[in-house]
Amino acid sequence: MRAIIAIILALGVIGTATPLRAERLVAALSNHRVLITSSFSGEELVVFGTVEPDKAGAPRRQSYDLVITVTGPRLNLLTRRKERVVGVWVNSDSRLFVRVPSYLSILSNRNFSEIAMPDTLRRLQIGLDNVLLPQRIGPDIGNVVPQDPFRRGFVHLEGEYGLYREDQRAVTFLTPNLFRATIPLPGNVPTGGYALDAMLFANGELLARSSSAFEIIKSGFEQYVADAARDYPLYYGLATTMMALLTGWLASIVFRRD
Repeated sequence: MRAIIAIILALGVIGTATPLRAERLVAALSNHRVLITSSFSGEELVVFGTVEPDKAGAPRRQSYDLVITVTGPRLNLLTRRKERVVGVWVNSDSRLFVRVPSYLSILSNRNFSEIAMPDTLRRLQIGLDNVLLPQRIGPDIGNVVPQDPFRRGFVHLEGEYGLYREDQRAVTFLTPNLFRATIPLPGNVPTGGYALDAMLFANGELLARSSSAFEIIKSGFEQYVADAARDYPLYYGLATTMMALLTGWLASIVFRRD
């Protein structure tokens, strides 16, 4: 028993004599709930926070780097490839992307290649080329190389819609420890829960991580219609059919030629 106590005390002394660096990353969002109304055309969320240095260690000479990844609800999305046949564009092939982010934004304060080594970027999925986008290929599901034509087409289309983006100048350090970044949300952003992952680097080493979340929901009459379509699909279908018939009947009366 005395020997065990002596070992524990020795380990405690060693741990006290050589403290580990433990920077703390604190990040917050300007808004945790985005409401979509009939006039919604997009919004910008602001991420701000600070880095609390390790007081027990020596001051760090290298400046900090920060990477922020925002991920939207995961969905199954189908991508089609079109070919021109006898002067007509037709769908020749398709590929299903399985449970991929419906929204993806990767922000940093400088080029990813200057923040960490390539293997670290791949492991942490930093950059659109390193994000896992599994596809269903026959009976199998797996990720493919960034040069895959379906993957490139999928990322390109999502980027045109404003749903996939990477900005390596979006994070600004206002002071050596205080940062700020803006998350752009387009007007066609999907509803649901969103996850934010902030990663702090220095000299290529991951020091700390911080996570947060927000949600995008429909509000007002749009939310009422969405709830009705989901909870009462039969009555919703009958109501929309009656409205279409009534609109057509009124139009025939108004524009009737006597």
